[in-house]
Amino acid sequence: MKGLKIRRVENPLGDVLLAVLLLLLALLMFFVYHFDTDILPQKSPEKIGFIILGDVNEPGWNGSHYQGIRKACEDLGLTLVYRDNVPENSGKCPKAIRELADEGVGMIFLCSYAYAAEVHELVKEYDQIAFATNSGEAHARNLTACFARMYQGRYLAGVLAGMKTKSNVIGYVAAIPNCEVCRGLNAFTLGVRRINPQAKVVVAWTGGWENPPMERESAFRLIVEKNADILTYHQDEKAVADAAAEVGVDFIGYNEVLTGYDEHNLTSVICHWNIFYEDILRRYLKGELNTIQNNWIGMERGAVGLSEYSVQITQAEKKVLEKIRQELEDGTEKIFSGVLRDREGNLRSREGETISDDALLEHMEWLVEGVDVLD
Repeated sequence: MKGLKIRRVENPLGDVLLAVLLLLLALLMFFVYHFDTDILPQKSPEKIGFIILGDVNEPGWNGSHYQGIRKACEDLGLTLVYRDNVPENSGKCPKAIRELADEGVGMIFLCSYAYAAEVHELVKEYDQIAFATNSGEAHARNLTACFARMYQGRYLAGVLAGMKTKSNVIGYVAAIPNCEVCRGLNAFTLGVRRINPQAKVVVAWTGGWENPPMERESAFRLIVEKNADILTYHQDEKAVADAAAEVGVDFIGYNEVLTGYDEHNLTSVICHWNIFYEDILRRYLKGELNTIQNNWIGMERGAVGLSEYSVQITQAEKKVLEKIRQELEDGTEKIFSGVLRDREGNLRSREGETISDDALLEHMEWLVEGVDVLD
């Protein structure tokens, strides 16, 4: 019809209903995508993830940590889900994290030094998962550094080595010069020199946490070339102990109670890892794990110490060790305090000062006076 005009009838209520329907549809799609259990599993706070470098059935670092966290989970009624044989910087740690997240864990412990730096950005993507690591060199809102004060046990072991050495040379086989290893080596050396200022510690770097052939070779070199009459080590396994026992040299173990050796096994620096992990898990269950950057636990909680002494250790020596252990436990002995200089003579701590926990964990990449390095 000529001149006919079609006019749209305004319907405000219909427009509002359409907008509401579109909004509801968008929200439905969002929740289906993000929360459908077929896409992402329901996160369970009672399910704990654990990633470690070697085989959990190996004695030493791998086995002792696994046994510790398993015991802590059992005591707290938690379920442990783990991935072992995960080499550092191999791409396997990110894969393990994704797998554990897919299984719905609420927390993941990264139990090797380089993991945290390797997966730092990935950790941020899983912001609903609480992460803990034994490295203090990478942090995130949901990533906290947790470690035992193993250096307290190292210091006490150093006192013992200083009393027992006759050549005044103690050999120390160690993986890499990072903060963790330097902290233990420095504490050990300070313990040696507290009781025997003429003694020195010679460190041999192997370049890796698990390299038994290199560890054995380093042990023999320290004995033959440097006249070391006591050996200790910072490695995941006990190759150094085996090498020392083979030639009848005294040694101090690390991270496990060694059996099947004769009196040359003076003692071991150990951690009761179940106490360590229970402390972490309780913080996690309270929602407090990631509220601080660094978390420590040591002799004051009965977590760190020395294993049973060899029959070589006299009653007089035991009294000295017990006195110093009490000082460490009650806090009257501050290992990294007072005047401390590094190998180059630089002042690292002044009279009346104490190096802070954060600095110990994150910035101790130097060695104290009294440490020599095997070329």
